[in-house]
Amino acid sequence: MASLLGRHRDTAEGISWIEQGIRDYRATGTVLGLPAHLARKAEALHLADRTSEALEAINEAEALAERFEVHWWRGELHRLRGVFLAAMGADEARIEASFGEAIRIATEQKSVSLEKRAEATYAEYRRQKASGSGGRGFRLPLC
Repeated sequence: MASLLGRHRDTAEGISWIEQGIRDYRATGTVLGLPAHLARKAEALHLADRTSEALEAINEAEALAERFEVHWWRGELHRLRGVFLAAMGADEARIEASFGEAIRIATEQKSVSLEKRAEATYAEYRRQKASGSGGRGFRLPLC
């Protein structure tokens, strides 16, 4: 129990540091790296079982990526959205669309590493779904 409490405190503290870092980054007026920082925040929130908040961070990251044309991170944002939607037990069509978009974007950008990462996460989703662990409770890899 003590290690669980310590881990929760460490996660909460880590999220707090990430949020402070994002505030500091925003204060510089720079937006280029903001989607990536928001994605890291989303991962931390997901690990803290705050997946709905993680999805909000991904939505913000994607909106900024679109607004400021920071397209190099979009495939990863879609992959993470798929992970979070699966964990929340969202509609299968939305989950499939997120993974499909992640793979499509990575392929289009010729990013082999992001394409392979998206394909591997999608394959794990399909494996878990086929094994009967469907609905809420998917635990997909973040990386």
